[in-house]
Amino acid sequence: MTEFLEEAEALQTNIEGMKHLSDSLSTFNESFASWLYVMNMNALTTDWIQAPIPESFELAKKRAEESAVAAAEALKKAREEEEKARQARHLADQTAFTEMTDTSYMGNLTTATGTTAGTTTSGKSGAVPKKKPGAKPKLSAKERKERGMEIERVVSCLPLEFRGSDPSLRRNMETVIEGLMDAPGNTVKLPDLIKPPDLNQARVNKCLIALVNRKVVKKDNSSGTVLYAWVGIP
Repeated sequence: MTEFLEEAEALQTNIEGMKHLSDSLSTFNESFASWLYVMNMNALTTDWIQAPIPESFELAKKRAEESAVAAAEALKKAREEEEKARQARHLADQTAFTEMTDTSYMGNLTTATGTTAGTTTSGKSGAVPKKKPGAKPKLSAKERKERGMEIERVVSCLPLEFRGSDPSLRRNMETVIEGLMDAPGNTVKLPDLIKPPDLNQARVNKCLIALVNRKVVKKDNSSGTVLYAWVGIP
């Protein structure tokens, strides 16, 4: 019986020791976990390698100055291009006005001369007046269809405003193209295409510029007079 009591006391002592060890491990785990958490937070707050430094602010200031200089240069270049385009338009308007003035003067001179000669001749021989030159030739149904297809091909290659967004401008373009096709040698001067009030000088000039840019029409001023020759789409 005495041995049994001694063994029971030894068992009780071992169980209390194991309980004390478990409590110690629990305390250690909590403390170690807290330490790990503190180290993690410290790494996120004090060891931030992407934090700005004094050099970073200087670099940001330098980049802002470079961006401002680039924007100023881009604005200056845009203004220069706009000024060049304005001068080109002004020069084109002056050229067209000069051609129109020369043509009007020559036309009036020819009309006056023809009227005087016709009056003298009719008093003597009563000759029949000639047919006006440059009259639009009559086309067959097949030729009209082919011409319509050709005009549609050309218009489809032009900017959107000529393709239908502005119906009146499209009609003007078709009229200009027909005038070029019907002209002798497919070559005309700008005033020859003017048909007021719908097709004025500004509209004709705008249509011709679009056709020249698309290389459907060739502009030639080597003879001193600006001529427009029909080339077509290859």
